[in-house]
Amino acid sequence: MKINKFLRNKKILITGANGFKGAWLSYWLYMAKAKVIGIGGVNKNEKLFKQLSLQKKIKFKYIDIREKNKLEKFIKKNRPSIIFHLAAQAILSEGYRDPFNTITTNAIGTLNLLEICKSCKFIKSIVCVTSDKCYKNNHSTKGFKESDKLGGVDPYSASKACAEIIAESYTQSSFLKNKIGLATGRAGNVIGGGDSSPNRLIPDSIKYLKKNKTIYIRRPNFNRPWQHVLEPLYGYLVLSYNLYYNPKKYSGAWNFGPKKNSITTVYEIVKKIIKYWGEGKVEINQKKQFYEQENLQLNLLKSNKYLKWYPKYSINQSIKKTVDWYKEVHLSKGKSAEEITRSQILSYINEK
Repeated sequence: MKINKFLRNKKILITGANGFKGAWLSYWLYMAKAKVIGIGGVNKNEKLFKQLSLQKKIKFKYIDIREKNKLEKFIKKNRPSIIFHLAAQAILSEGYRDPFNTITTNAIGTLNLLEICKSCKFIKSIVCVTSDKCYKNNHSTKGFKESDKLGGVDPYSASKACAEIIAESYTQSSFLKNKIGLATGRAGNVIGGGDSSPNRLIPDSIKYLKKNKTIYIRRPNFNRPWQHVLEPLYGYLVLSYNLYYNPKKYSGAWNFGPKKNSITTVYEIVKKIIKYWGEGKVEINQKKQFYEQENLQLNLLKSNKYLKWYPKYSINQSIKKTVDWYKEVHLSKGKSAEEITRSQILSYINEK
């Protein structure tokens, strides 16, 4: 694979390396023999990071992305050429509970990183991971394009829209002048083995299935662009490669979503989880819930045309890969988390 060859021996920083997506990306880069450097705050969702023994495989330090002085010292000491910025408060419901932490982490944290990096000549490309929820809800079913308006009715979505605006302003005012590629990656609802975040559909469903309890869901008819974690991660890697060699052409915003026919309701997702698990029950939680966009879809034409990036997995494949991960790890004689993670990355790399 061309990307893996490109990554070999590159010094790469991942912010939020101990989170769910950060752990998958860290392990992929470790497999590609990159020189991986990671930072992360104290994270309730770092179980996978520890299961993969990444604290022994990469250079890692606990730093809150909002601590600008510590962050600057770490970056200038380690001199990465590529940065993947994943550090974030990533739970929509937590945004309602603690909007200050959500907005300062996602917006001010991004600002700190870009302010530090804008004059670092050793940096070639930065990919800032945001969210499909950065778009202003226009009630369209055609899919959001990168040029659509940004917005955010809830604090989490607003924080991601802010991060996008900050990144665009730094791209135009500093990064392109200094020949540093800066792009944002907007992905949908990412699923995969090892996610232990609270108030997320897949880990909550698995938790109840393991205890033989009924799965309760909110918003059963809401559509979401579900995708396996390896899909957007590969998109970020392809984007970093192109930014490295042609920052002017590839800087900007990019969507990384699932195949068109993968847009599926919450209820249908849970039914598929139960199917692949082998048993289980689902019921609808009738309690009044906080606001969420009813329909989220992404237009992938830009990524298809210019990055030659296409999603590989159908929704059924994504769900099955995810459920298989949990089943393998939790079976009495199953594989270790590292074995199944490595196997799934290799399978994805070799998928045509």
